[in-house]
Amino acid sequence: MVISILMVIVGLVAMFQLPIAQYPNIAPPEMLLTATYPGADALALEQSVATPIEQQMSGVDSMLYMYSISQTSGGQMQLRVDFDLTTDPSTDQVLTNLRYSQARPAPPDVVNQGVTVRKSVTSPLGLFALYSPKGTYDPLFLANYAFVNINDR
Repeated sequence: MVISILMVIVGLVAMFQLPIAQYPNIAPPEMLLTATYPGADALALEQSVATPIEQQMSGVDSMLYMYSISQTSGGQMQLRVDFDLTTDPSTDQVLTNLRYSQARPAPPDVVNQGVTVRKSVTSPLGLFALYSPKGTYDPLFLANYAFVNINDR
């Protein structure tokens, strides 16, 4: 029992000494491509916007999979492209932008609204709750502290 307790204590000390940069990546990089086609139903959005973009995206290097959602309300299409863990998210974003630019031109309304490609995560990997034990810091200070020191760059 003494050895087990000692191992737990050594593990806790080592865990707090290990820099965050040394933790392995556990979620694949993901790009979110969003397009808006005002007044279009989901079928028209799928046929005129989603399908040409998906066909072009199918050849992106190191892509694991992709899936899209077309919504009638608001005429919005979201395409999520997931990449291998070993890739750089910035490079993945550039490759996704290049593939989108090679896709067949979208309807003028979609071009006017703009199509965005950005890094995305479908679900949070960690949740943090900050509080001030003695009430010395207000919620605004804690929110700013979290944004500066905890939020991923």
